[in-house]
Amino acid sequence: MIGASLTFSYAPFQHWWLAIVGFCAFFYLLFKIEHKTIAAWWFAFGWFGAGISWVHVSIADFGGIPLIFSILMMAALCGYLALFPALAIKLLTRCTTIYFWPMMLPLFWVLAEWLRSWFLSGFPWLSIGYSQLHSPLGGWLPIVGETGVSGLLIVMSCSIALAIHNKNWRIAIICALIPMMSGAILNQIEWAKPTGKHISTAMVQGNIKQALRWAPEQDKPTMQIYQQDTQQYLGHDLIVWPEAAIPKLEPLAAEYIGELDQITAQANSSLITGIVNYNYETGQVYNSLITLGSKQRGDKQGHYRYLHNNRFDKHHLLPIGEFVPFEQVLRDLAPIFDLPMSSFTRGDFQQRNLIANGIHIAPALCFEIAFPRQVRANLYDHTQLMLTVSNDAWFGHSHGPAQHMEIAQVRAKEMGLPLLRSTNNGISAFVDHRGNIIVQLPPFERASMSQNMALVSGKTPYRQFGDLGIWLITVILAMAGAYAQRKAKHNGD
Repeated sequence: MIGASLTFSYAPFQHWWLAIVGFCAFFYLLFKIEHKTIAAWWFAFGWFGAGISWVHVSIADFGGIPLIFSILMMAALCGYLALFPALAIKLLTRCTTIYFWPMMLPLFWVLAEWLRSWFLSGFPWLSIGYSQLHSPLGGWLPIVGETGVSGLLIVMSCSIALAIHNKNWRIAIICALIPMMSGAILNQIEWAKPTGKHISTAMVQGNIKQALRWAPEQDKPTMQIYQQDTQQYLGHDLIVWPEAAIPKLEPLAAEYIGELDQITAQANSSLITGIVNYNYETGQVYNSLITLGSKQRGDKQGHYRYLHNNRFDKHHLLPIGEFVPFEQVLRDLAPIFDLPMSSFTRGDFQQRNLIANGIHIAPALCFEIAFPRQVRANLYDHTQLMLTVSNDAWFGHSHGPAQHMEIAQVRAKEMGLPLLRSTNNGISAFVDHRGNIIVQLPPFERASMSQNMALVSGKTPYRQFGDLGIWLITVILAMAGAYAQRKAKHNGD
């Protein structure tokens, strides 16, 4: 139950204090339990079981799998994810006693989260630092990033729990106040500052039902919806459509794309849209973003041509949805393992920015926004804006899309850059460089909006140094803990 309660600390609930209370309770109980690793696994199983329950929506509604098997698949996924916190506790109990946990645990926790972010392609969703976007601890995000905030929350919670365990209430209060007060102070610092320049941007949310997205007879109506809803924004610097907004393969949509290219260029606009590219020569399939219209300000000629380099190919593919592990075995087992468009090719980890009307944009396609190291690798000195597009229709009216939006907000605050998030059915929003939503569209509605986005200059410490800060902090803490433990043992002898 304690692990499951953590769900309410994330969006859309955003009771950030529950994460601190939950982890304090978890550590306090863990001090008293003999089988600590098993208890940690069950805690994490509840945490992920409730927190990513939205995955069940896509499995049950679109996967074509009977209820009992979809439940078993969810249990297997949550059981796998629970191994990482359990690993952190296992390493901890082998190295030290509970009195040195607050100093040693952060290193093992950050290590486990790092492993979870890349092992078997990685699934870093629901890392606890995301819950602190709107808490005082959120002031640390531009310095140590989300993983770092996770580590700080673990230090704080474990220290408070140990102080309560020792009935030292004064130390418990101090352990709570120091990280909170320092975070609140840091939150007042403007790491990146507005330059006074603005760009006019717009996005279109088509709200195409998932069941209709790849139906051939719906290609034309879908493309008409996006083109019609874009007319009012011609003349804006940048217009954005969501992931795979054009429902035809890129080579087959050449006439439609060419027309869009000319229309937007003549209006001094640039359009970025998601599309699936199937290369008939190589047989490779990419989940892509392409840029149409004006590449530089003042262009009156469209610059698009098939396979032009002003494009982005998704690198971090979604398991099952975009690639199937062990596909020769799994594809015949159930419809979910043979979904349309589930054999994509990976793009490069690091790619050039998109250029739209002279604006340099760092993109992240859907799931990729959850990988801060990849996002950071694609930021350059000239990057002015971040963009993420998605289709969260897979997850229905669950809390998954709200969590996805929260992750994007954290990336904006970490990197100190404004961000646009365009989706098929919500949540579509404009986010400022401090991670605050400026304006958003209502979910599950066909809608569009525009916004003048302020450009900024300057870099956050996290954008400059990445995870170096939290690794240094946790390693120094662990070394100090090991030294203190050895000294205590020596004095005891």
